[in-house]
Amino acid sequence: MKAIISLLLRKVPRKYLQLVSHYGLRILSVFYAGNTVECPVCGSTFRKFLPYGRVSRANALCPKCLSLERHRLLWLYLRDKTDFFSAPRKMLHIAPELCFISRFEALENLDYITGDIESPLAKVKMDIHKIPFDDNTFDVIFCNHVLEHVDDDILAMREMHRVLKPGGWAILQIPIFHPLKKETYEDASITDPREREKAFGQDDHVRMYGEDYPKRISSAGFRAVEEDYVMKIDPSLVERHALPKEEIIYRAEKVIS
Repeated sequence: MKAIISLLLRKVPRKYLQLVSHYGLRILSVFYAGNTVECPVCGSTFRKFLPYGRVSRANALCPKCLSLERHRLLWLYLRDKTDFFSAPRKMLHIAPELCFISRFEALENLDYITGDIESPLAKVKMDIHKIPFDDNTFDVIFCNHVLEHVDDDILAMREMHRVLKPGGWAILQIPIFHPLKKETYEDASITDPREREKAFGQDDHVRMYGEDYPKRISSAGFRAVEEDYVMKIDPSLVERHALPKEEIIYRAEKVIS
């Protein structure tokens, strides 16, 4: 199973996987029946989660809703540490994750818009470098595992800062590769997919983020907040939900001037 999923992720374009993969994986869920792990996003339980990743990670993918470790962490953070599920909010979800879309759409408090340049799941076709919305439109933005793919991440973050209302906030998660570099590494001259994978961790990445990532967020006009939420919750819940044990949640706040 690890080898099959890894091969699919490497060979099949992501936009096609987004359309069809959940049907096959849901069939597999019957073989993972049990109560050892629980997905807080969809509420399903299994004996374990599916492996996932180009370099496969065990116990990672929920076969019911397709949440990964980071999605389950964000769901718990939003539930326990924010008013996301109750306060009226206008939200832009960039490159929307399938596990969240229907659940966010069902929230009566949320005016929910999805956007992306190529995802078939997004309702608005948009370039993150030039977001097609007016200044001060949104209260919340989600942009998870996107910035490592775009030509100019600082410009993209400035655009998100522009369309956020004062007091609004964005979740800007990125992949982290250990050992963490001091500074973000990018080199536009590296275009060969194999060389990009060596340099940036994946063949469709254009940079590898380092310890300076919060400074990059701040350079776009935000106040960068590093939330170590997962390090503060009960370790038994970390195991139960198969959460990433050391992942920082990067929350970018547009300060009220």
